[in-house]
Amino acid sequence: MKLPVIKHLTQFIEQNDTDYILETIEVLEALTEVSSLKDNELDVIGELISNMYGALEVQKLIQDGTDKKEALNTFMKRVLGSIDQ
Repeated sequence: MKLPVIKHLTQFIEQNDTDYILETIEVLEALTEVSSLKDNELDVIGELISNMYGALEVQKLIQDGTDKKEALNTFMKRVLGSIDQ
């Protein structure tokens, strides 16, 4: 996951709607079923999906009243904490 991408997607959600992200995730997940995709292509799609889910989590924190910067930091700490385990 890349914080700058998640931050950008969070701004997109603020300006538009979470539905755009959810529908994009559905399309990307459907693409992963294409049998001719190479591993590196699947990795890129997976990274995009992860960043979009991350942005949705950050947006949820913001809607719950957390400051945007703090929401981003909290989310990344949670991600890094799960990697360390």
